[in-house]
Amino acid sequence: MTNVLIVDDAATIRILFERIINESKDYNLAGSLENANAALPFCMRTNVNLVIMDVYTKNRENGLEAAKNIKKEFPDIKIIIATSLPEASFLEKAKEAGCESFWYKELGEFGLLDIMNRTMNGEHVYPDSSPAITIGNAKSVEFTPMEMKVLRELCNGKLNKDIAEDLCMSENTVKFHINNMLQKAGYSNRYQLAIDAVEQKLIVPGF
Repeated sequence: MTNVLIVDDAATIRILFERIINESKDYNLAGSLENANAALPFCMRTNVNLVIMDVYTKNRENGLEAAKNIKKEFPDIKIIIATSLPEASFLEKAKEAGCESFWYKELGEFGLLDIMNRTMNGEHVYPDSSPAITIGNAKSVEFTPMEMKVLRELCNGKLNKDIAEDLCMSENTVKFHINNMLQKAGYSNRYQLAIDAVEQKLIVPGF
């Protein structure tokens, strides 16, 4: 029997996940939490084989950081990142943290139980890309990887000189990337671009 820990700040999601686990003959509900930072202490005192971890949990606690910490202490615990946020960096961060699988709650091609079964059978289940989000007149997939890096810095409130320093490029190059994104999106200024990116959850500041 596989002992499962659920970590999600949405009560309706937790109830749904709990029902899926309780109705399965292969899984046992070890616990259900709303705070990511409580996950590691729970694993230290309870036998857990699989964690279903949201990214953005109560009090802005970071599920990806919590997953990384769990993997350091318990490398054999398998982790599925489950999120509804399309933030483009989450996929790579989940892989870097050592998480076995990644599942978009509303958009996943496969159901949660299928992802759980495949993960416990040794598969690494990841979507090919994050969902495409409309930003003005553009789709997020139209932004280049470097433009996305600049956009992330912009959404974190940084000035051109700070972005240039952080990304090891000139201020003119930063302006070039921002102007390209403005042209693609059809916006007249960077503030519209940044606000839309944050509101659409393409960028989650601080994560």
